[in-house]
Amino acid sequence: MNVAQAFDAEEVIRVGQLEIRYLQPSGRGNRMGAFELCVPPGSNVPPPHSHDNEELIYVLEGTLRFTVGAETRVLRPGDSMTTPTGVAHAFSNPHAVMAKALVINTPEISADYFREMAALINGGGPPDKARMMETMKRFGLTPIAPAPAPAVAAAAG
Repeated sequence: MNVAQAFDAEEVIRVGQLEIRYLQPSGRGNRMGAFELCVPPGSNVPPPHSHDNEELIYVLEGTLRFTVGAETRVLRPGDSMTTPTGVAHAFSNPHAVMAKALVINTPEISADYFREMAALINGGGPPDKARMMETMKRFGLTPIAPAPAPAVAAAAG
C-alpha cells in the first residue's frame, strides 16, 4: 500500500563534506529507505562502520572507492555494491570530480540520524566524540576501530 506522506524533497542534509537528500519520507519506521549521497573530490569519510541494516550503493556520477569487509572495489556509474547487516564498510572519493550515488537501506536509516550528526559535526570546533558514538549507537550504527599497527621487533644488539 502506498501512503502519500508530505516531506521536503529539496532538503539537503550536510554532514561535514557529505550531502544527503532523502527521496521519500523518513523516520516513520519505514522498512526501506532511499537517499541520494554526494561525496566531494578528495573525501575519505565516513570512518569504517557497520549497522543493523542492509545497504546497497549504486553510483550515478563520478567514482567511489567502496570497501565491504575485506573487498575494495572502484565503483563507476552503473556499478553497485551491497553491504550485509553487521559487516564493516567505508567509502571514499579519491578522485577529482564529485561522486553521486543512490543508497538504499532496509530497514531505513532515519534522516534524523544524519540531522543529528550534522549538528554535532558542523557545530564549529571539534565534535563531541562521545555524543557522536551515542548517536550512532542509538540509530544502529557501530564504528569500527582501526586495526592496531603491527608490532615492531627490537633490533638484536
